[in-house]
Order: sequence, then structure tokens, then C-alpha cells
Amino acid sequence: MDNKKLDIKGKTLDVNIIQKILPHRYPFLLVDRIIESTDQKVVGLKNVTINEPFFQGHFPGHPIMPGVLILEAMAQVGGVGALNLSENLGKLAYFLSISKAKFRKPVVPGDQLIIEVEIIKTKLSVMQVKAVAKVAGEVVTEAEMMFAFITPNE
Repeated sequence: MDNKKLDIKGKTLDVNIIQKILPHRYPFLLVDRIIESTDQKVVGLKNVTINEPFFQGHFPGHPIMPGVLILEAMAQVGGVGALNLSENLGKLAYFLSISKAKFRKPVVPGDQLIIEVEIIKTKLSVMQVKAVAKVAGEVVTEAEMMFAFITPNE
């Protein structure tokens, strides 16, 4: 994770650029690409493969991506935009709340999650976002989330 702002607006970001912004690494980096980025919205994708370590236990013979990991992927997409803001460089994003979460359809190996995250409100070091995850154009998960931005070792 770099402490310098990257010019990401309007660009497609591969995993190498994403890793310059997010602190997450394997097996917990859940964003493969950012396909759209503006001042208020970030759109990313996650390719879901049977090789994901969580499928070994969730569920054997009937693999489904855990809902909490879909929420985490949504948060990471939002984090690409939020942690690249000048005021948040070098910081970490901590969950404050998750509300209005709905899981509409299971996500399985072979799916591609398209995750759209839009900033609703920012105040001081807190940000509220609305996130929607889709597979083949259908909403599979949605939620509102709040984050606090902290400097590590505070």
C-alpha cells in the first residue's frame, strides 16, 4: 500500500495497481479489477473460482460464496476509491456498520461479481456508502456500509 495518491479516475485498474491502494493480500484480496472510477462511484469485479480456499468448507459438494465475503469484496471495491483520497492515504478502513444487507441469490464458482459502490456521505474520517453486487446483471447482494479511516498503530 503506497502513501501517494494514484490517478485512478476513469481508468481500469489491474490487481497490481489495486495492491498499491489496498493493504489486503491473498487469500483475502477479493477484488480482481476496477473497471470504473469517478469521484463518487467505483465499480470493480471479482471472478469467483472453485480454487477459492473458502469453498473447501462452504459447502462441500455444494459450493456457495459466503455472504460475509461478498460484503468484504464490496467493501474492498469501495476502499480502492476511499483509500486513494488524499486525506486517507496510508490509512486503514475499519467497518463501523453494515445495514440494509440483503442476499438475493447465491454466488457460485464461475460467477463474475460486478460490484458498484457509491459514496452517500462523508464526515470527518467517516464515510457511508451504498454497495450493490450483481451477477449477469442480476442483483445478488446489496448493503449500506460505514467506515472509519484510521492511521495504523494509533
